[in-house]
Amino acid sequence: RSCYLDPYRGAMLAVAEAARNVACSGARPLAATNCLNFGNPERPGIMWQFARAVEGIGAACRALDVPITGGNVSLYNETDGKAIYPTPTIGVVGLLEHADRVVGRRFQEAGDAIILLGDGRGELGGSEYLKAAYDVVRGVPPALDLDAERALQALLVELATERLMRSAHDCSDGGIAVTLAECCFGTSGVGAEASIADVQAARGAAMNQAAALFGESASRVVISAVPDDVTRVLERAAAAKVPARVIGQTGGRQLRIAVGGAIVIDQSVDDAERAWAGAIERYFVKRVA
Repeated sequence: RSCYLDPYRGAMLAVAEAARNVACSGARPLAATNCLNFGNPERPGIMWQFARAVEGIGAACRALDVPITGGNVSLYNETDGKAIYPTPTIGVVGLLEHADRVVGRRFQEAGDAIILLGDGRGELGGSEYLKAAYDVVRGVPPALDLDAERALQALLVELATERLMRSAHDCSDGGIAVTLAECCFGTSGVGAEASIADVQAARGAAMNQAAALFGESASRVVISAVPDDVTRVLERAAAAKVPARVIGQTGGRQLRIAVGGAIVIDQSVDDAERAWAGAIERYFVKRVA
């Protein structure tokens, strides 16, 4: 959806997210491949989407030093003259120097500190929230500072190499609320309690709250660390000029998230995981019925 709203920025975001996911594992991103899926390029608007997306991919790959090693293009993807959303799919490979230091998305155990790397700006343009809650695809996609993104990825590799983070998961589709939930899934019920800042914008209280929870600002990662390592993590982040702050702690069997000091999500991890794991099945059952 970001590529539909702004092909150039959407393509850059796709590259950044793919490389960030590799860095979250502790590996250094090395190279990228792509599959560029678009409608009929004989239509001027579609050809413009394609050209801008390629330019965006190039800009992000150069900034993050992840050259394209190959890829393919799929065109004329239309039904009854209606094109699919422009969809540049990006894959990134990386190098993990020490296999025993790979980092996963899941929280490990109760009592770890939860740290947010990067800043949230409550950007809802092209978000899952707008599509799921209002069935609209509109707005300006999240901004992307490629220098900040590169610094974040380098920091993640450093923290993993020094064994200073126990888990890492990037904030993307669904924003920080979904990221925190996914960090709890697959842990046999390890919950979390977190507090995030409110979003101050002229949208009204309810939409500001939604923007804080589900905004998809780029260059953000949720990590966990043992309490004794928190100071060193924050020092490394400060040296890399990456915003970082402790937002909560793992533990319990609930996911509790406060926005601006008020708890707005208080959900059993088990119930949330069941809903998450069965989402695709429910989607297709509704359509078959």
